[in-house]
Amino acid sequence: MTLATVRPGDEDRSGRAIVVGAGVAGLTAARVLADSFDSVTVIDRDPLPDEPVPRPGVPQATQIHILWEAGRSALEELFPGYTEELCAAGGVSIDGRRDLHLYSQGEFLASGSSPFPLYAASRPLYEQLLRRRVAELEGVRLRPRCRFVAYETDERKTGVTGVSVRPQDGDRTELPAELVVDATGRTSRTPAWLARNGYGPPPVEEVTIGLAYTTIALERPPDDRRMIGMLAEPPRTRGGAVLPVEGNRWLVNVHGVHGDHPPTDVDGVGEFVAPLPTPVFDRLLEECPPLAETGHHYPFPSNRRYRYEALERFPDGLIVVGDAVASFNPIYGQGMSVAALEALALRRTLRDGRSGIPTRFFDRMAAIVDPAWMLAIGADSAFSETRGDVPRGTAVFDWYLSRLFRKAHADGALTDAFLGVLSMQQPPSSLLRPSVAWRVLGPGYGGNRSARDRPNHPPSVRESERDLSPRQSRSKPR
Repeated sequence: MTLATVRPGDEDRSGRAIVVGAGVAGLTAARVLADSFDSVTVIDRDPLPDEPVPRPGVPQATQIHILWEAGRSALEELFPGYTEELCAAGGVSIDGRRDLHLYSQGEFLASGSSPFPLYAASRPLYEQLLRRRVAELEGVRLRPRCRFVAYETDERKTGVTGVSVRPQDGDRTELPAELVVDATGRTSRTPAWLARNGYGPPPVEEVTIGLAYTTIALERPPDDRRMIGMLAEPPRTRGGAVLPVEGNRWLVNVHGVHGDHPPTDVDGVGEFVAPLPTPVFDRLLEECPPLAETGHHYPFPSNRRYRYEALERFPDGLIVVGDAVASFNPIYGQGMSVAALEALALRRTLRDGRSGIPTRFFDRMAAIVDPAWMLAIGADSAFSETRGDVPRGTAVFDWYLSRLFRKAHADGALTDAFLGVLSMQQPPSSLLRPSVAWRVLGPGYGGNRSARDRPNHPPSVRESERDLSPRQSRSKPR
């Protein structure tokens, strides 16, 4: 989902807006608000340094984060030149057709038939560049070390009129605003506040996956830009992912679902990945020195989505964005891209006028969240242990997707179709188009075979090694 660019100054700017939370969702929202409001204040309890360092309030900041093409395009639209700045700061440009290696249903998928770029960096670098650009906007102020206390309302509590905050070394202060944006993530207090103030909490959907993952950093040869994904899928409860980032580093993620969780020490991680059906993770751990002996651990019990669009009543002057609305299994890397697309939806909402902002925005936001939610819970529900609000028909779609992956081992056109969905450029329903379904459901191979229509193995994994167990394929003990 992309919208026409709106240049600063094309709209009448008036009033005050406040954003609670300075993550990707909050910063992109602030960028949009700066086009419509004279004053935009972004508050966050963390320090907000001008360096790419993890923040205490973002426990997943040290983990792998992927910016899919739809999200990158949205950020580029909001912040022209952002992609160039990311690469200049050390972000890695990846040739997706050559360097992206996806493993599913017993083999790596074939290379896509069309070249496409990918860009990789650490979460702190993404945020640092966004903070810098937002801080340069006219009328925008970042207030770090400032804790959100409560929403302020009018006498009848029909609308939010601002927030109360408490600076680190100060007294409680009220900040008035015509619009408040809750970008506080999974810890959002808005559902409970709505229930206490007579609105009723939004309907919530939750799908448990019992995920936990560990990410370790390894030294990376500067010219090695492989991006590898082998996510957990039944009956295999373990998986891994590799992302090249700035500073000539690999971020290597290992994860397990439904209680099969990885340790944090490097040696333990090596033992955890040993049963995986490809030795690529073993090889990286053997050949690339770790930058620390301990990795960063992060648990994620469930996908959760609040259906704000279903509420009959909602206070004026307040909207909710990002993970505060929907948080997906982070292994699929959708969070930052969804947040950037929501900012475009907010811009369109503001261009249509100031009345009824929450209702109009939540309707637009639901259309953005729906495909990401469907993809995440569809994959997670393939495990028999998964519980929760899984829509009817999910099992059939998951069967279809599994067959698509098996056919994509030797059909780059199917890899293209899936990557279009994964990168959030196409909805999951696009995989059911006749041109795709024929290739998936037909007997044997469904198209004109080319030289690329074979599994795209990472260069370090030879054909002969795939026939060995991971332990047999090691060239030296750990």
